[in-house]
Amino acid sequence: MFKDLNPLIHSPLRLSIMSLLIGVEEADFVYLKKETGATAGNLSVQIDKLQEAGYIHVEKTFRGKMPRTICRINRAGIDAFNEYVQALQGYLK
Repeated sequence: MFKDLNPLIHSPLRLSIMSLLIGVEEADFVYLKKETGATAGNLSVQIDKLQEAGYIHVEKTFRGKMPRTICRINRAGIDAFNEYVQALQGYLK
């Protein structure tokens, strides 16, 4: 029997964000926007959803006078991503 895929992670943009964050210590908004090709508004909404789910930590700071948003995946996010990957592998067998 197939395991359900986590619908929060299964969204293409949220999956991209999680995939990027799983491989780095942290990533700022500009980097995520560039790598995903998302609009700023859509990226912001998806980051908020991942933060509300408890999968990522978002820190808003300033670099000089410029605002900077830094995202980090946390343990719950790593666990959810790994479960998602395992469930997806079940579809490939």
